[in-house]
Amino acid sequence: MSNRSIPPWWTLDNAAKIFPSTGSAHDSKVFRFVCELREPVDPQLLQRALDRTVKRFPIYRSVMKRGWFWYYLEDSPLPAQVRREELPPCCPIYPSVRRSLLFRVLYYRRRISLEVYHALTDGTGALNFLCALVYEYLLLRCPEELPQPVPVLPYDASPAQQQADSFQKYYEKPKGRSMGRSPAAYQIRRERLPRNHLAILEGRMPLDQVLACARARGVTLTELMTAIFLRAIHAGMRVRDRKKPVVITIPVNLRSYFPSESARNFFATINAGYDFSRGEDSLEAVLKEVRRSFRENLTAERMRERMNALCALEHSVPLRLVPLPLKDVILRIANKIAAQGVTASFSNVGKVSMPREMEKLIHLFSVFACAGMLQACACSFGGVYVVSFASPYRACETERVFFRELARLGIEVVLTTNLPPETEVR
Repeated sequence: MSNRSIPPWWTLDNAAKIFPSTGSAHDSKVFRFVCELREPVDPQLLQRALDRTVKRFPIYRSVMKRGWFWYYLEDSPLPAQVRREELPPCCPIYPSVRRSLLFRVLYYRRRISLEVYHALTDGTGALNFLCALVYEYLLLRCPEELPQPVPVLPYDASPAQQQADSFQKYYEKPKGRSMGRSPAAYQIRRERLPRNHLAILEGRMPLDQVLACARARGVTLTELMTAIFLRAIHAGMRVRDRKKPVVITIPVNLRSYFPSESARNFFATINAGYDFSRGEDSLEAVLKEVRRSFRENLTAERMRERMNALCALEHSVPLRLVPLPLKDVILRIANKIAAQGVTASFSNVGKVSMPREMEKLIHLFSVFACAGMLQACACSFGGVYVVSFASPYRACETERVFFRELARLGIEVVLTTNLPPETEVR
């Protein structure tokens, strides 16, 4: 009789279940957070910091496995290893030639990058991990520049809190309306880059200028960026395509509505769209509709309805009994149908918090994702607001229009990109 113990394992949370079935070389379901420091990164100290951080986040030791009915996470003895950045951003993590952990830690010059497979965690969970990693690294790298006792890291959840599936905790059987199917939205059709390649265009701007611009119009920062994004997409549409609405999907952190310290996925999405064939194309008109949509959807009641509707399918007895290979097919079809109602995606992670004593050692944070479609992500740190576009397309016309509109509104924007020098981004 074997004396080997069974490794700890976890079922995938509700949001994670879709990712293994729908990922591809063009849509790796990987996202990246970046912390740019003031000094070059020491890889040996970064490795030591990573070893410490993984102990804080036990679920990051997981690998993905296939069960009879669902994928699941299993604890693994595989070591987490720091690597120099050499591959294109957001290359696939799962599936891979050999079993691996579901994240990478990369370094290049002054930059520490964390790439995460979305089945493991969401933006909030990954950002907490990166902040802990940078915290541990700076303790090792710059002890003489930090006061004693050492500053405390804001996120300090226990392993049990980190591993909790908050979807299961807060799920209730839906009562009332279902989400229904969204109408077909405009789809961007452009020449794609080779697989595993993303065009990254990042705009850095003063946070106070962006906030002042939003407040002057009575909207939030996310509402302002969403409206500008909608108009930028519209500017590149052919006349015959303008009968379809432009729709942007926005992830919403459910931790803002339900108490949770989970380091796993806990988010839902809302859609904000505008039909340019039926209304004005001015920023004010689009902002009015975006503001209405946000106010209507961003309530605790609507978020609970949306979460319950998403989880209801998982709790369906017939679907639970379907073998995994057939589930993969069903989920891929469902994902394609849902994608027809979305044009692009925008994720505003919000303000990144680090101990005040460490802020002087950090230049900025940024984030972007590979999603198979045009996607913008944003975050702020130390008075700098960063919007990063990740695109599978060769042309970057939408991104150019977006940043030109910000400049027209009086916001100073500094652009950086991985595009070749001959690509015009001004």
